[in-house]
Amino acid sequence: MKKADILVLDFGSQYTQLIARRLREQGVYAEILPFNVSLADIKAKEPKGIILSGGPASVYATDAYFCDKGVFDLGLPILGICYGMQLMAHHFSASVAPAGHKEYGKATIEIQKDSALFKNLPKKQTVWMSHSDKVENLPQGFEVLATSENSPFCVFANEEKKFFALQFHPEVQHSEFGKNILKNFAKYACNCESVWNMGSFAKTQTEKIREEVGNDKVLCAVSGGVDSSVVAALLSSAIKKQVIVVFVDNGLLRANEREQVEFMFKNTLKTDLISIDASEIFLSRLAGVIDPEQKRKIIGNTFIEVFEQEAKKHSDVKYLAQGTLYTDIIESSVIGASKTIKSHHNVGGLPEKMNLKLIEPLKEIFKDEVRTLGLELGLSKEVVYRHPFPGPGLAIRIMGEVNRPSLNLLRQADVILLEELKSTGWYDKTWQAFCVLLNVKSVGVMGDNRTYDNTICVRIVDASDGMTATFSHLPYEILENISRRIINEVKGINRVVYDISSKPPATIEWE
Repeated sequence: MKKADILVLDFGSQYTQLIARRLREQGVYAEILPFNVSLADIKAKEPKGIILSGGPASVYATDAYFCDKGVFDLGLPILGICYGMQLMAHHFSASVAPAGHKEYGKATIEIQKDSALFKNLPKKQTVWMSHSDKVENLPQGFEVLATSENSPFCVFANEEKKFFALQFHPEVQHSEFGKNILKNFAKYACNCESVWNMGSFAKTQTEKIREEVGNDKVLCAVSGGVDSSVVAALLSSAIKKQVIVVFVDNGLLRANEREQVEFMFKNTLKTDLISIDASEIFLSRLAGVIDPEQKRKIIGNTFIEVFEQEAKKHSDVKYLAQGTLYTDIIESSVIGASKTIKSHHNVGGLPEKMNLKLIEPLKEIFKDEVRTLGLELGLSKEVVYRHPFPGPGLAIRIMGEVNRPSLNLLRQADVILLEELKSTGWYDKTWQAFCVLLNVKSVGVMGDNRTYDNTICVRIVDASDGMTATFSHLPYEILENISRRIINEVKGINRVVYDISSKPPATIEWE
């Protein structure tokens, strides 16, 4: 079992993954586990510290989430955040109750006592609050470290046991010194060293792949995106002659996508590639389907069928490798108490029974870490910084039924969007850009004639790991030109709108 410097126990906060992200940015390997993980599994990870995440529940509710009480007897430093703070207070017999004044948003805290947690940090800080419960009295043996206007026990600790509790969320960007607080906890309370990086990760994964696979063969599923390309490069580095790289055209690709992928693997990655045209079977199974979750599951199941059929054509193929990321697992709610946001086709969309064993070497890391790993493995910046493209493809960018006419409209609009972004230099300045076919018609006027045609939504976002995102603030003249070209050049589109929602509460993809 892989060891972890810091274990984050997930109590359902949508910010939980950011805790691990912030620590990894400091070179400290942090891993997320479910709140109810066994004490034996925690000990097996040999952590140097534990963080209790936030969460939507209340510790006094009948359906409250509790970790094993033995967590507090391991002799390890513990940091409780929001719900984790209230859980710690509750465990040590302090009172937790509904807050008379709920706090959501920015607040100012004042540090009252020096602590390892606030080493080299200012006495006043802006932090991000998100809670409706409050700790009414200090647990025995604890003392106040910081206060806010609405929270006299905003930060408290038992310095002797190295137990710390924060009412606010240090992991979000709105907490101006939050990452420093997390770093201080890891460095000064847990004695962690900043030694984890993508170089060490690559070495560990290479050894793990060789040990697991032995003399068998691996069918590596690729889409041309950065995730699967990095997996292919990693497998090639570890067991080159045992890897069979397969690309499936599911009929849901962007314009010229198949040709671009085949060119990239042949000329850039220097890797043999098997291309399979399975567009007919995918599109026939998606006919009449409008529910997003059903789309994802159909696509996930069909992918596995196609891969298993291909595997039978080769001897000794026992494994299927794919580019599953930590974000896929989190959003599919495979770990912790987090709610399922959407079933990623390569996680929640997989069939219960498979003939091939999965190898997912990237499932412990985030998108920006994957890109760093790709560069470490020698992939070009062109491959590594390509915009993300979802496995279900255009199926989740068409609202409602997926069919050829809709795919044709969407592809034409998407080509124009990407052309404009690349010609203006904005493609490399943004995280992800794409069009969504809303299948909503509206009245328009073209050439003095009335039209009643479809609407395209343009979605362009800025992000670092894909777990949070903000809409890109493109110059109006670029947006205007994108709109003008799509309406003039794509027959059947008479309106273009721009999505200005952030994640959360929205997701990046529409389905």
